[in-house]
Amino acid sequence: MNRTLIAVLAFVAWSAGMFGAGWAWRGDRAEGVEARQQASASTAVVEQVNQSRATEQSKALKLADIGAKHEEDRAAAPAVADAVVADLRSGALRLRNDLAACHTDLLSQTAAGAVERDAATQRREEFAGRVVRIGRDADDQLRACQAVVAADRAEVIQ
Repeated sequence: MNRTLIAVLAFVAWSAGMFGAGWAWRGDRAEGVEARQQASASTAVVEQVNQSRATEQSKALKLADIGAKHEEDRAAAPAVADAVVADLRSGALRLRNDLAACHTDLLSQTAAGAVERDAATQRREEFAGRVVRIGRDADDQLRACQAVVAADRAEVIQ
């Protein structure tokens, strides 16, 4: 074979080898870039998931605190109603006449005996205690609902 032909074949072989090496290097580099992009995207997803979990846990803790406070208020409600009844019976608290007027239609004060008047007074005191209990329960329920709405809206606004 001729030296020129050998040189041309060597050049072609060398060029093909360099082309193949360049192609492989380019492919490896592209895979590296793609791997880094996937890693950064995965990191962003992990951060977003962790942030969402933290927000969810914070919100759950706030709602649990609201629920615990509401249950404490519900547990304390009978004591308030009992205290009102006790204060009415001891004379420390007096009802207005418009509430007492509701019960005077049943019995005339002049015609009623002492036992009936005492029973009417006791019923009136118990009625006042129940009214206070109903009002307190409604206030506690409303306060808890408003706290839940405020906590929910605070998360949305931020």
